[in-house]
Amino acid sequence: MCIYAIESIFVSSQRSGLDPPRSEFGKQSSLPLHLTAPRAMGLNDSSGSLLNFHVTSESVSLLTYFVSRVSTLEWCVTLVSAFLVWLWWYRHAQSKVAGPKRWPLIGSTFELVANWDRMHDWLQEQFSNEQKTILLAFAAHLGDAVYTVDPANVEYVLKTNFANYPKGEMQCNLVRELFGVGIFTTDGDLWKEQRRVSSYEFSSRTLREFSTDVFREYGVKLVLHLARFAESTQAFDLQDLCMRMTLDTTCRIGFGVEQGCLAPSLPNVPFSQCFDEVNYISFHRFIDPLWKFKRALNIGSERRLKECVKTLDDFTYDVIGNKRQKITSSTNKDEKGADLLSRFTDLCKNGEKQIGKMYTDTALRDMILNFIIAGRDTTAATLSWFFYMMTCHPDVGDKIVEELYTVTQQPAADHQHTHPAGSPAEETIEEFSKLLTYETLGNLHYLHAALSETLRLFPAVSADAKQAAHDDVLPDGTVVKKGDMVGYVPYSMGRLTSLWGDDALDFKPGRWLGKNGHFEPQPLFKFTAFQAGPRTCLGKDSAYLQMKMTAALAMRFFSFHLVPGHPVQYQTMLILHMLHGLQVTVTPRSYSLIQVVQANSIVGSLP
Repeated sequence: MCIYAIESIFVSSQRSGLDPPRSEFGKQSSLPLHLTAPRAMGLNDSSGSLLNFHVTSESVSLLTYFVSRVSTLEWCVTLVSAFLVWLWWYRHAQSKVAGPKRWPLIGSTFELVANWDRMHDWLQEQFSNEQKTILLAFAAHLGDAVYTVDPANVEYVLKTNFANYPKGEMQCNLVRELFGVGIFTTDGDLWKEQRRVSSYEFSSRTLREFSTDVFREYGVKLVLHLARFAESTQAFDLQDLCMRMTLDTTCRIGFGVEQGCLAPSLPNVPFSQCFDEVNYISFHRFIDPLWKFKRALNIGSERRLKECVKTLDDFTYDVIGNKRQKITSSTNKDEKGADLLSRFTDLCKNGEKQIGKMYTDTALRDMILNFIIAGRDTTAATLSWFFYMMTCHPDVGDKIVEELYTVTQQPAADHQHTHPAGSPAEETIEEFSKLLTYETLGNLHYLHAALSETLRLFPAVSADAKQAAHDDVLPDGTVVKKGDMVGYVPYSMGRLTSLWGDDALDFKPGRWLGKNGHFEPQPLFKFTAFQAGPRTCLGKDSAYLQMKMTAALAMRFFSFHLVPGHPVQYQTMLILHMLHGLQVTVTPRSYSLIQVVQANSIVGSLP
């Protein structure tokens, strides 16, 4: 580029009639420029060796002369040429890096934005049986990320070297308004203490029995809505019903509060709408480098997020205040509510000082909102995808019903109770629900397999990431720098043929069953829908319990049919919800077509 500029000056000077550069004696030089210039610039010999370079007044004068004679256009051409050469070099170096195209400063933002609505499928396309780890560059405000679907890498990050891969401040700050310093956005001692207390409560028999009763009660309410829709033959959004049900159960189990989302009129619920909006806006910050600027000015999406957070806070602080007042005014020290908030606030009052100091109103608020997304969104999303699979695979639904008949040991005559219009009688639904005890649900192996197969293809949390605390090297040799995001992708892992076989994209619950027909779990670092290692989801068993209760009640009485032409597409956000909901119609099951099989023969009939 410098040679080009010098030659341009020389040619320009000749064309304009200007004198060429002069020698050190002020006389017009008869030497060629390539011999005169080195001497004038301070080079001791005509070879132009930079090793002998020294600054002289003549070199400064010559440089000034060159700069003054270069036109604006020539400078632009030079700079653009230099930039293009640098860009070529950068892209050439990046061609050896696995993953999408990366550009200076903006990383892979162009491709991220272009594929935002199909983010998980786009990520899946980056992986193959041979290429299980890729590099993904976000915009400058987020930095670089390593994403992997290699079970060995996943185990290393989530378990073996767990201490080096906390959640990290970078991504926690993106969702701080929603989750505060709850269990999903904390690390270190604070996370350990929250995990310890929560683990104790989640494993208690009292909570398990209370949860089973609540799941049964609200499962019946949902099925009664299905019966009304069946009578009217009206299409409806089944995802909305599932979200209403799980918010009701989460509030009841978590805080002892009745939200009434499944009331007969299906009322509008501002809390639910605001929670969804905050969820979406928070996740969208990953590709919005201006979100801090908008937050500072209180404009756009950040203004709406602030309004929604206030609605959430008003609700949660009201619940906490009422709960504390109730416990304080209670005269019976042995009286303790079965819900989680009552148990936590009771610990604050009568338990360890450390727990009381930790669970301030703000900390309890964060716990509530963390519990809601764990108990409401993930379960509702999975149930929605499960029912969608039932519309695509009615044969699987028939096998689920066969198993229900066998495990509950119902006489064939009990399968015929319906209203004149053809929908199941309310008393029949409630009677059947009483058969679905904790032990009975545990014996529904095929249903458990169908739900797990749904989670394999449509994991509620489709991608998760940590942040490296120190430089590291993954088992496959991938170099990780301090501060890099390191993520694993359950959505892609569930569809990888090297992990699940050539039929990885097929919905086959049978792949989860052993020869005896019993459910056989897959390795934890292969099936990562509930994470693994020290951060394994505490609510895993509770989630399966509610999903099995709801699915058993719904499948026992109804068949599901997708509305023709209804688009089924996920929404890119923290949880894998359906963008357009799930528009379906339901019809009462034709029980005469279902063969009731004996418990000892059902094993062989379930593929």
